[in-house]
Amino acid sequence: MSNAIAAHPAARRARRAIGYVLLCLVALAFISPLIFMVATSLKPANEIFSTPPTLLGSTIEWSNYAEVFAYAPFGRYLVNGLIVAVAGTIITLAVSALSGYAFSRLQWRGRGATFTVFLATMMLPQEVIIVPGFVLMRALGWVDSYAALIVPWAFTALGAFLLRQFFRSVPQELEDAARIDGAGTVGTFWRIMFPLARPTLAVLAVFTFIAYWNSFLWPLIVVNDVARLGTIPLGLQQFFGQQGTQWHLIMAASVISMLPTTILLIALQRHLVRGIVTSGLGGR
Repeated sequence: MSNAIAAHPAARRARRAIGYVLLCLVALAFISPLIFMVATSLKPANEIFSTPPTLLGSTIEWSNYAEVFAYAPFGRYLVNGLIVAVAGTIITLAVSALSGYAFSRLQWRGRGATFTVFLATMMLPQEVIIVPGFVLMRALGWVDSYAALIVPWAFTALGAFLLRQFFRSVPQELEDAARIDGAGTVGTFWRIMFPLARPTLAVLAVFTFIAYWNSFLWPLIVVNDVARLGTIPLGLQQFFGQQGTQWHLIMAASVISMLPTTILLIALQRHLVRGIVTSGLGGR
């Protein structure tokens, strides 16, 4: 009996060790493309396709990162990408918070039907609305402008859904207490609901920022002057030229382009898990 009892801790430790090994293998499989990208960005250009292939080059070429900015106006692409992503994220958070509150806490005729129709727009693929969207941008005179890059995608049903799910989980007693203290609808939203929604807003901010940052098709349609208004995906395309593909520069530019999203994820990581659970993405 004592041997069986002693065996249980050993079996648990063995299972735990096997689990850690499997998790490490899975993590390595996911991170290996990133490792390859960073290693290639530091290789000399003539060793990218060397035979036999090697992970590291004969020398570490940190100059590849400086050459990225000399080969193309990559600094401008970074600034444009940040302007579009930050502005789009702020507008999306504001619109989503207001619409989510209206759909969850305010009583008005046709609320359920309107929300259903609004949510149904998520089923439309981007390719379906590209042509009507471009026609609208041209009619408004927004082609080749920041407005065309930001505004059309700032009014998203996903953001309204996430905030609606969160606001529905807030106890009604908090809102009633605020109204007893004299707060109106706007005051209740701004002083009570909005601060409580910070975890969900953090999740939406990450999703929205990454979507704007990585968007390629829409900027390709509405931007003609890439040198002035090009974003990161359009900028990466400039490294594919008639004189060949600069793979070492593409990898270096890709590493640079990852930094803003990585910094954002690190800054908001403590809110993400709680936000996913409370916003309805956790499978509840």
